[in-house]
Amino acid sequence: MTPLDPTVKSLIADPYGAYTKLRAEAPVRRIVGPDGLPVWLVTRYPDVRQALADPRLALDKAHAAPGNYRGFSLPPALDANLLNMDPPDHTRIRRLVSRAFTPRRVSALHAPIERVAEQLLDTIEPLGRTDLLASYAAPLPITVICDLLGVPEDDRLDFRSWTDTLITPDPARPEQTRAAVKSMLGFFTGLIERKRAEPADDLLSDLIAVRDEQDRLSEDELTSLAFLILFAGYENTVHLIANAVLALLTHPEQLAALRAEPELIASAVEEFARFDGPAPLSIRRFPREDVTIGDVTVPAGETVLLSLASANRDPEQFTDPDRLDLRRRENGHLALGHGIHYCLGAPLARMETSLALTALLRRFPDLALDVPVGRLRHRPTMRARGLLELPVRY
Repeated sequence: MTPLDPTVKSLIADPYGAYTKLRAEAPVRRIVGPDGLPVWLVTRYPDVRQALADPRLALDKAHAAPGNYRGFSLPPALDANLLNMDPPDHTRIRRLVSRAFTPRRVSALHAPIERVAEQLLDTIEPLGRTDLLASYAAPLPITVICDLLGVPEDDRLDFRSWTDTLITPDPARPEQTRAAVKSMLGFFTGLIERKRAEPADDLLSDLIAVRDEQDRLSEDELTSLAFLILFAGYENTVHLIANAVLALLTHPEQLAALRAEPELIASAVEEFARFDGPAPLSIRRFPREDVTIGDVTVPAGETVLLSLASANRDPEQFTDPDRLDLRRRENGHLALGHGIHYCLGAPLARMETSLALTALLRRFPDLALDVPVGRLRHRPTMRARGLLELPVRY
């Protein structure tokens, strides 16, 4: 196995310390990514924000120079999604999804999210201690996203193993990744067939109607959309909730402030996203032409990674950026992106996190970590920021 680039090793071991050093010394640096291929890593807030909205930086892998990019090996039925598209296809599909992903549909999930949160807390309350990631932060978003898509309760699987495998694949066991992809494809293909036969009032039925009645989605685009909504809607929210709980438990003065003023929850969720969001990097981009970022020219076709985590801790943009401040007023964080690729599910993720934390703190006034903070382990990757487990007592 090829040794990891020293920068990548430091970004896995101590991401925020490593980003502090990069911003100061080499805010646009060419490194060797975990897959052994070169990537340009951008770390300062103004450069990241501008690049996120720069149409010269394409998401379509067709703009990658030969031999420059490997990426996930997904079948077309999962790969034809918004994370790999530029206008006009991106514009067409995003418009269709946003029509189905209406404020009415999101707000209708408010009461179900509260109900599920309370049911999960009812289950774990008698135990006195739990891995909050596995028992609360993960099952809550699974239930919500399945409700949104219209996945029948009998068909709801534990997607955690699939998404974990895709986020942190084991290079020594490529068959695991292939099996996860095959399972996901089979699941979504079968689900779409059943929804086609028996449509209901849910997002997936709406998207199938758009595909079949108006012919504005290909079958691959439809399946890929369902995959993306579940993958992104579940994966990121799990770790936004868990990271937020960890932030509160390691900052007791902020936890006390939120307990004293529950109305702080909206600004608190924004601060959790800035302080330790689940997606340290945006989806990779490929310059259509030579592009100057900061004072560095990145050649056309090379891979660019924009560090949202680093931008969100840039002292040129945020006062005392390494401090958790639930009352932070100027919080133009980039955790949910910027520009035409801004996260479509942002309102739902905010609502889920807000309701999950509110219910948890109300039910468990003495919530505390059940292990020393130094024993907590994060996923061994620079591409995702999430705990492997979160043991708590109450």
